[in-house]
Amino acid sequence: MRQFLLFCIGGVIGFVVDAGVLRVLVGGFGWDAYLARLLSFLCAATATWLYNRNHTFRQERNYGLLGEWARYLFAMCGGFVVNYGIYAFLYYASPLVRLYPELGVAAGSIGGLAVNFATSRWWIYRRQRAG
Repeated sequence: MRQFLLFCIGGVIGFVVDAGVLRVLVGGFGWDAYLARLLSFLCAATATWLYNRNHTFRQERNYGLLGEWARYLFAMCGGFVVNYGIYAFLYYASPLVRLYPELGVAAGSIGGLAVNFATSRWWIYRRQRAG
């Protein structure tokens, strides 16, 4: 349970990064909201990886730094499919989300949480068996 709560804290950090980058790209630079979400996800996934490797799963190290980061990003793709699907649907269907895309990011983040925790816990940071 402690590990899941720490993972959720990392998720909040990721949400802030994701929503912030999205807001800057869409509101500040006029990027397409669907395309901007790809870059904001990459930034958020990197932020959550840094947090999770240093707090949530700090004792488990199965790969080198770059290998762990690459596997983590790959593992987060499952959650991202759920996350992005919810975001894209809400952005398309809701004028409120088009005005505040961060709401779509929040809903998508909640949707992808379980998938991302499972792939982190049981693949990237699984405990190696002795013997």
